[in-house]
Amino acid sequence: MKPLAERLRPTTLDNYIGQKHLVGQGAILRQMVEAGHIASFILWGPPGVGKTTLAKIIANKIDVAFYTLSAVSSGVKDVRDVIESAKKNRFFGGQSPILFIDEIHRFSKSQQDSLLAAVEQGDITLIGATTENPSFEVIRPLLSRCQVYVLQSLSQEELLQLIHQALQTDSYLQDLDVELQETDALLRYSGGDARKLLNILDLVTSSAQPHEKVIINNKVIEERLQQNPLAYDKDGEMHYDIISAFIKSIRGSDPDAAIYWLARMIAGGEDPKFIARRLVISASEDIGLANPNALLIANAAFDAVAKIGWPEGRIPLAEATIYLANSPKSNSAYLAVDAAIAKVRETGNCPVPLPIRNAPTQLMAELGYHDGYIYPHDFPHHFAAQQYLPDALKSEQFWHPADNLQEEKQRERLNNLWKNRKW
Repeated sequence: MKPLAERLRPTTLDNYIGQKHLVGQGAILRQMVEAGHIASFILWGPPGVGKTTLAKIIANKIDVAFYTLSAVSSGVKDVRDVIESAKKNRFFGGQSPILFIDEIHRFSKSQQDSLLAAVEQGDITLIGATTENPSFEVIRPLLSRCQVYVLQSLSQEELLQLIHQALQTDSYLQDLDVELQETDALLRYSGGDARKLLNILDLVTSSAQPHEKVIINNKVIEERLQQNPLAYDKDGEMHYDIISAFIKSIRGSDPDAAIYWLARMIAGGEDPKFIARRLVISASEDIGLANPNALLIANAAFDAVAKIGWPEGRIPLAEATIYLANSPKSNSAYLAVDAAIAKVRETGNCPVPLPIRNAPTQLMAELGYHDGYIYPHDFPHHFAAQQYLPDALKSEQFWHPADNLQEEKQRERLNNLWKNRKW
């Protein structure tokens, strides 16, 4: 018997659950299908949201030759063979044959290059499916010839709709006496993935005999699955999304959100040193001079993780995460160095003022190197006003203190020392 997910695969847009922004009434893909003509596009979304199903529905509705390639098992020769077949099946003035490439992000550059001419000349209409960001994984010339449509994980309401559809329409499930008592665990374990949801439902019901009572509740689901199979690909899009959420939560001073995203990375098996490196960057970029101790804490966490690894490494990472999230924030140092780098690129190699140059040779001394330098430690407060910037930039200000206690103190000290400058 076929798996439940295959038995329930919809064949029309009206039976297709989810992605209303693409296939609902008046949405772009439905308009294309109803018009009987589609352009090349790439479907980008997480697993189990209906990318392959949508491509097959479109091909069936438009009634053209439909070719399928898997990027895992196909080479350049396979692509060329399909293109040649498509050319023979193309009728003048009609919709060109559809080539559906699953996991197109796995195609090499040469494989993707082999598609360009056929797509541009209209020999094929390309539909690609990918779980990875096309802007990173699809070559620019091919991407420019295809519209990208983003598919979303199914909502809880859509997943519930799919459960009830399965119980009401699948002939095998109809023969059972299924009592759906609770759905929380079923929804949680599926994680917005329709295929995973149906596979779990299949697992729970597959051993039952006709007319047998089958109870589905949270306890049954948890006992059958033992643990939640987390959706986390250390080399994929979710890897970057979650680390982004982690850093932005720290920057936004939300320790609860930060520790949650940390937990997601820990549970997903992320490299602890990767997390620790990002904490060091966050301590410098987002906290900076508002709390210089943050960098010390982040560095200490990095050292601790390098020494002890998992699972104990989660503790110093959690400590540093909460400390950084709770710290006052400043990016003034980050902005200052970027402003200075921009000025260097704009102005080039401005000469160092003679008084602050070294004079290790007699010739340099005769040329005025070091002449006129004032040694700050010989003066009160270990300060003496003199020019340190190049002549062309002597009025520039790169560092602008932020509005926090530490930098307000630093601003006040500088303004007291430099009577002719203000920060």
